[in-house]
Amino acid sequence: MLIKNGNVVMVEDGKIRKMDVLIDKGIIVEISPEINRSDVEVIDIEGKFLIPGLIDMHVHFRDPGYTHKEDIHSGSNAALAGGFTGVLMMPNTDPPPDNATVIYYWKEKSKSIPLNILFSGCITKNRAGKELSKFYELKEAGAVAITDDGNWVADGAVFRHAMEYAAALDLLVITHPEEPTIANRGVINEGYWSTVLGLRGIPKAAENIAIYRDIEIAKMTGAKLHVAHLSTAEGVRLVAAAKKLGLKVTAEVTPHHLVLTDEALAGYDTNLKVNPPLREAEEQKALLKGLLEGVIDVIATDHAPHASYEKNVEFNDAPFGIEGLETAFPVLYTELVLKKKITLEKLLLKMTVNPAKILQLPKQGDIKKGNYANLTVIDPKLTLKVSEELLVGKSKNNPFLGRTLTGWPVMTVYQGIVAYQRLLKGVQ
Repeated sequence: MLIKNGNVVMVEDGKIRKMDVLIDKGIIVEISPEINRSDVEVIDIEGKFLIPGLIDMHVHFRDPGYTHKEDIHSGSNAALAGGFTGVLMMPNTDPPPDNATVIYYWKEKSKSIPLNILFSGCITKNRAGKELSKFYELKEAGAVAITDDGNWVADGAVFRHAMEYAAALDLLVITHPEEPTIANRGVINEGYWSTVLGLRGIPKAAENIAIYRDIEIAKMTGAKLHVAHLSTAEGVRLVAAAKKLGLKVTAEVTPHHLVLTDEALAGYDTNLKVNPPLREAEEQKALLKGLLEGVIDVIATDHAPHASYEKNVEFNDAPFGIEGLETAFPVLYTELVLKKKITLEKLLLKMTVNPAKILQLPKQGDIKKGNYANLTVIDPKLTLKVSEELLVGKSKNNPFLGRTLTGWPVMTVYQGIVAYQRLLKGVQ
């Protein structure tokens, strides 16, 4: 395959060049200003960006147990439509992957899907926070990380032992930082809007205290700690301090925390009910600053689909979580890149190179000779209104329904194969 005339974003050197990219057997074999070949498929992407395939290290595919919301196939379709070529599945399933059986089930079900699907195992059995899972067995089966995502491991001794074993096995530990007794079954951020709306609030302290403890245990054990979905300014400060000490601590933020605040909840829209909750504008500014300054390494969607009948209930009764894979890039391109809050190259650093490094994925994350041809074509002029009909995933609980966004993925290539294509003009 030869992809011609693309504005190729080489992320690590921070430059965009008009180049042709030649692919053979799933590998990028040549990148030059002009390549002419008549013996291969030629795709002309004049006027469009060619970026590395996006990598999302935080998705929920709900399979097994909750396949009415999403399954591995529908989740993969959503990922490919969103321009992603790699995802890390979280363990919020029934049964959860606290042993090798579910990992093997995932591997068998996903082996024919043109997407690099990675697996996480549970820190504790049944994600209950009491007894450790068998980490060695999980790693042998293929887990690249362990997490009880959705739950914080509140027992400090259990978490310490988890970090010690994880360090010995070189496993990444992902924490969902929320101290549950302080969160106290809140449903939105504790502040002005929780008072006005009469909804129980989740104080920022619930997140900050959890991050502080987990970083202290990372310091004690030397384990690799990844802080999921940061939402507070103090959390950013704690991660920055850990990095200054040289600890193996990384962090992520979601697109919705970067572009939405708790003010958006004024209409009680359950599609905006997320955990951690949307915070105030000052916290949002701190997140963006942390992203720009390199404190926050990764943007991850926390794609959490729910069926419409589960979300169309009173706010207190609705589950946390939003569908996010398909609109992540156009949301960030529209709200951050076009408004000159971040460059395209830096945005992609957080969505390609950095997650590939944290997950130790060789030959992925950037456009280089010798890398896998995991690529996404972005049409920077394509403007679409988000609607249920536009979304290909099984659930439609997207907080940006009705919004008009610019800069959509129009083709996703996985190891040299066109895995998804939409409205791409000029294909030859």
